[in-house]
Formats: sequence, C-alpha cells, structure tokens
Amino acid sequence: MARPTVGPLRNRAGRGSPLSCVRPVRKPRVETFLVSITTVAAAEMGDRTQLLSLVLVARYGQPWPILAGVFLATLASHSAAGLIGASFGSFLTPTIVDAAVGVGMIGMGLWTLCPDTLEDGAELRRTNAFTATLVAFFVAEIGDKTQIAAIALAAAYANLPVVIAGTTCGLMAAVIPVVFLGKAFADRLPIKTIHVGAVIGFTILGAVFLARAFMSQG
Repeated sequence: MARPTVGPLRNRAGRGSPLSCVRPVRKPRVETFLVSITTVAAAEMGDRTQLLSLVLVARYGQPWPILAGVFLATLASHSAAGLIGASFGSFLTPTIVDAAVGVGMIGMGLWTLCPDTLEDGAELRRTNAFTATLVAFFVAEIGDKTQIAAIALAAAYANLPVVIAGTTCGLMAAVIPVVFLGKAFADRLPIKTIHVGAVIGFTILGAVFLARAFMSQG
C-alpha cells in the first residue's frame, strides 16, 4: 500500500519512536522517555560530569544545593539543545533525520570509549555551592556528548518535553549516587564494562534508526 505524501512537520509529528519499526508502540511517550534517559545515563558513566560532581562535593560538602545546581544547569542546557534538534528535525525529511541520528548514535558509542578528564586549571570561583555548580555544569555541558545526544533525540522524536525530561533525568541518575556516596561509589563502578555496554547499546539504537531510513526508501 502506498504511503500518503505529507510535509516534513506532519511526518515528524506522527512518526513515534525509532523502535516502532520492529514492534508496535503502545506508549510512545513512555518509550521516548526510556530511550532518552538510558542513552544519557549510559553516556555519563565515567564522564567529566561525574568527575566535576566529585570536585564540588569535596569542596562544598553540600549535596542538596549541588544537586539543585546540576538540575537547573542540565535543564537549561538540554532545553536549548532540544530546541536546536527539533528545529533541524522539522526542516528535514524523516528519512534524512533517521539516517543522521543513526550515524550520530554510532558515533556517540565510539565517543564513549574515550575517557573524559577534568581540566586541572579549571578553578571554582569563591561563591556558594549552588551558584558554583550551576555555572560549572552549564559550561561543562557545552559541546558534551550528552548535549549532542539531546540534539539528536529531539530531532528524532516529536515530543520535545519528554525528550528533555528523559535526558535531564538520565544525567541526574548518573550524578546523584556520586554526590551522596562520593569517590567510594565512583571507584566501584566497572567503567570499562559500562562503556562497552554503552557502545553496544548506541550501536543497536543507531542501527535501528538507519534501518528506518533504509526502509522508508522502499
């Protein structure tokens, strides 16, 4: 049966999630949220975000103001990234978006294999824990892999608020244990195993997007 011809905006709004090509989607919002949160949480394990959290906790020892700063900085950063991704997605056809996101996800997986470091020269200004965290995290997220992931996910999924909620919660899920449990928790993480698992997950997700792009050509 021939597919109806519609504009890019309408196509994107009705496409659902990338997994809809392999199984029916009953709750696209739930699936969008789950893909977003797991993508970012996996990417953040061993990332400089966790390292920065350790530095802030060691300096201020105030977990709740630090978490509040992390949350607001991440929400602002991912909202901006999401708006950029949604804008690109609205101007491109679903096939091009799926292909671009697929390649991007595979690249994200390879990026995960490169360990992040926190620059020694980066000093925190003499201010309260909340303000220092808000500024430090917002700057650290610029160009980070999770911000790139937010752009890609927002381009791929029509529900922007759910994508932003998922990516923000994913980062918080990676940071909260470090803030409360500190270096003991970070040292116990099997970082290499987590990174390998993340690469496999990103590759599978990228392959699904590429399969969607290929199938839409038929």
